[in-house]
Amino acid sequence: MISSSKLKSVDFYRKIPRDLTEASLSGAGLSIVAALAMVFLFGMELSSYLAVNTTTSVIVDRSSDGEFLRIDFNISFPALSCEFASVDVSDVLGTNRLNITKTVRKYSIDRNFVPTGSEFHPGPIPTVNKHGDDVEEDHVDGAFSLSSHNFDSFSHQYPVLVVNFYAPWCYWSNRLKPSWEKTAKIMRERYDPEMDGRILLGKVDCTEEVDLCRRHHIQGYPSIRVFRKGSDIKENQGHHDHESYYGERDTESLVAAMETYVANIPKALALEDKSNKTVDPAKRPAPMASGCRIEGFVRVKRVPGSVVISARSGSHSFDPSQINVSHYVTQFSFGKRLSPRMLHEFIRLTPYLRGYHDRLAGQSYTVKHGEVNANVTIEHYLQVVKTELVTQRFSKELKVLEEYEYTAHSNLVHSFYVPVVKFHFEPSPMQVLVTEVPRSFSHFITNVCAIIGGVFTVAGILDSIFHNTLRMVKKVELGKNI
Repeated sequence: MISSSKLKSVDFYRKIPRDLTEASLSGAGLSIVAALAMVFLFGMELSSYLAVNTTTSVIVDRSSDGEFLRIDFNISFPALSCEFASVDVSDVLGTNRLNITKTVRKYSIDRNFVPTGSEFHPGPIPTVNKHGDDVEEDHVDGAFSLSSHNFDSFSHQYPVLVVNFYAPWCYWSNRLKPSWEKTAKIMRERYDPEMDGRILLGKVDCTEEVDLCRRHHIQGYPSIRVFRKGSDIKENQGHHDHESYYGERDTESLVAAMETYVANIPKALALEDKSNKTVDPAKRPAPMASGCRIEGFVRVKRVPGSVVISARSGSHSFDPSQINVSHYVTQFSFGKRLSPRMLHEFIRLTPYLRGYHDRLAGQSYTVKHGEVNANVTIEHYLQVVKTELVTQRFSKELKVLEEYEYTAHSNLVHSFYVPVVKFHFEPSPMQVLVTEVPRSFSHFITNVCAIIGGVFTVAGILDSIFHNTLRMVKKVELGKNI
């Protein structure tokens, strides 16, 4: 057995009898200052322990997304109609996809970005196989020429008014003209406007009636619109409710389509349709406004490429000076969409990258059309870099999330062609790796002990110096200087 006296000999903290110690006001003040210093330094150390510490490095892209990259977008075009708006994708490997509709939605909007109806379903790019009669015969004008002065009276007078909005310089309009005039003549003979009056075919020259065509949001030529009495008299925010015709353009197909329009309109003097043909007139709702909001996503290969939004049709012509691709970007981002919680975690770990994952969001690109600013294409050049966040908590490397950042440079280009919006993207072969390195608890405890011991020791040294100095001063004053 080890005696208690031997154990006491190893005591590091030997006690001084209380009656031999002396308290002083200076010591009390210094003790208070030391205590406050300990508390302050402890708080600083705790804050440092709880703070996020990260290291950043650039490595070769080791993406787990495979060879494809997702692009989410929400873009508003106040002057581009949903009728012809097309989302196309191309890349340097030769991929060329036109008019993507499966993952893209369109909504008609007015010039103030206010929606004017439900989702617009335009279907595939308008294409026509039969553009007109193969043999152009001598014809007499059968369609009524309409203008802004008489258009409303005709549309309110006849149950069905079918109008061909055309441009004399348009190749497709000239191919349609013989068939349209012949069809109008046949329908006038079958349904006399004065005796029967169920249907009337008209035409509008958009080079002469610019305001009338703009009012009906005509952006491609020829555009065939079907106006129905009753629905067209009432206007919604100044826009007529009508349909577009995208069927074949030969005389036989046009006549059959016109017959379907009047089939449900009763009339005692209706002539019999001897063809006994039923045909799908390929009707679709016409745009209710001049603008379009396009949203959705596309999947592209991880190589340089472009997302192009433009007016496209296989059987219509466009006047480049009348196409305005001004737009407002609500969203344009790469990669998987982050949940609000993951986005908060991303901002917490990388506050200096905040906003770069959707760099174009909230940006507006406006072109005021005129003789000087006509035919303006807007191009965006995007440099895309992947950022991967990982943590090393619990001695394990754990992936937190992946995000794509990009820088954007935009430019307005004058062109002789139909204006478009191009988003050129170039994924980087490198990626940024941000690693969260938490501080160990043992390191935190060690620093806390060092703070307490260091402050206590320094305070003791200062107190001893101050106390001895006072004693020397008192000895000098009493004449007992050694």
